[in-house]
Amino acid sequence: MDGEDLLEFINGPSYEAEMVSIFSQIGCEDASLRDCITKALEKLTVDQGMPPSSDSWVMRNIVEPALESWDDKPVSQETFLEESKKVAKRVAQNLNEEPVIVAHSENTFDGSGIKRLLSNKFELDKLLNVGLENVPKDRNGKISKEYLRVVLDVVAPSVGLPQIGAVEQMDKVVADVLNRIDADDWKMIKEDEFKKLLTEIMESIMLQLEGNPISVSSNSVVHEPLPSSLSLLQAST
Repeated sequence: MDGEDLLEFINGPSYEAEMVSIFSQIGCEDASLRDCITKALEKLTVDQGMPPSSDSWVMRNIVEPALESWDDKPVSQETFLEESKKVAKRVAQNLNEEPVIVAHSENTFDGSGIKRLLSNKFELDKLLNVGLENVPKDRNGKISKEYLRVVLDVVAPSVGLPQIGAVEQMDKVVADVLNRIDADDWKMIKEDEFKKLLTEIMESIMLQLEGNPISVSSNSVVHEPLPSSLSLLQAST
């Protein structure tokens, strides 16, 4: 991203309406104009030519220099529109001088990973044993149901699921399934029953995802500089 798309957006017909909408969303009543503009830049998307300003490198090298030597002013919509445009143009200039590579990724959670595992009993048993390795048991070899959530999180990457806390939509699916089997009731159960229950949980998650797959997209800044990548390619030819 070299600032060209951002300049095209800034000078385009939709810029002002978009910034007015953002101004109303971010709530600048008790904030400085500088903070308002910083928040507004965070709302701009890759499609509009703005790399993710949540990335510390982008904030430090692209956004903050655009705000240097800039006098803060009282906040109003008119001032916001005028000053944010100036800052955005400086951001575009900084991008022109230091282009940023942004990688776009998309993941769809459709339950297929769980389905493959459930069709292979040997692999299923092996994974469940790995998940239970560090789970504490009482003197009778029983396990508390509270550890269902913990073990599910351990096996998640092996069945194509995100770990708990990584994807909000998936967290809701998992929480719904766990609530239905009272996973947090602290009941002590035998290991075989624990494995059976965990298998049923994964099956329920699979069925929900087969009916309603969850797609998640993200943009992240690639910090590998382009010239070194090219030199590596040249060296290998």
